[in-house]
Amino acid sequence: MGRRRQSVTIKHVAADAGVSLQTVSRVINDEPNVRPEMKERVQASIDKLGYVPSIAAQRMSGSRSYLILAINDRERTIADWHAREGTDWVDQMLFGGMLKCAELGYRMIFELVDTHNDHVERELRAIIAALQPDGVILTPPHSDNPLIVDLLHGQRIPFARIGSHGGDAGIALTMDDEGSAARATRHLIDLGHTRIGFISGSVEYDLSHWRIDGWRAEMAAAGLPTDDLLAEGDFSAASGAVAAQQLLGLENPPTAIIASNDQMSLATLAVAQDRGLDVPRDLSLVSFDNTPIVRFTPPGLTAVDQPIAATVSRAVELIIAAQRGAPRPTEPTVVEGSLIERGSTAAPAGPLVPNG
Repeated sequence: MGRRRQSVTIKHVAADAGVSLQTVSRVINDEPNVRPEMKERVQASIDKLGYVPSIAAQRMSGSRSYLILAINDRERTIADWHAREGTDWVDQMLFGGMLKCAELGYRMIFELVDTHNDHVERELRAIIAALQPDGVILTPPHSDNPLIVDLLHGQRIPFARIGSHGGDAGIALTMDDEGSAARATRHLIDLGHTRIGFISGSVEYDLSHWRIDGWRAEMAAAGLPTDDLLAEGDFSAASGAVAAQQLLGLENPPTAIIASNDQMSLATLAVAQDRGLDVPRDLSLVSFDNTPIVRFTPPGLTAVDQPIAATVSRAVELIIAAQRGAPRPTEPTVVEGSLIERGSTAAPAGPLVPNG
């Protein structure tokens, strides 16, 4: 048997490059005041020897932990996992965040926190004390929870607030919810629809209100009414079914509906089919999220594709930049989504006649 290959350490890199351990450490940690030629020299030795920095060693060498903590709402996440309905918010979140962290020499840790918990501050303090992250990524509704925001701000931890317009604390990022709702509405208007209903998401999420604003603004720009065309949901399929019954039961029902997530859209599709309506001949339907399941429904759903992975990836970049002293952006960073057209939207065939 051959001898086991000895692990390459920072000492081997320093000896090969002919520099001190401190110089190698500064290069690995991307610290300022290292001459470019010295960086190249150390990096050449790292590449030659195949040295992989240990996060534990990096943590011991300075004040950084090289960990980014991402937290998501416990109740809703666990409900989605139990339902196994094809939601991929967490998948996309980890996809974007983990790859960007790995690219920059960091690791991402994922935790669930109950935003309704009276002990949310104590819970989050315990997580931060255990992990000592260099930054935190908040997702809705945590992004605008004042208890969480104030805690992180007070501890001077760089943190990103996805789905938030921000304020005096944290780094705000949005996926252009208002603009996406406006684009979806414009798509339907361009097809000839004048009665376009909207099913909103949970009032706990600011983005729910932004989507309503985008729909209303585009309808107003086209001179179209919205008076009785808004129905409130909470992102659950059950609420989507109730909202769809409300809209399709109107004396003058809409010929198109935009629903604020895929679960409510699928519920709307089922309600329409139960009423004997054909999608898209009798009713056009647009969804938000574009999770995998909407590609395989009959018909496939036209949907706003939310750039979750790209947004979390950008959040990682901004957190690491802030940790290294970059100024906090004064305006929200906007990562735009796109509208994916499928078979659920078409020109209106004529006024709907509800049958129940």
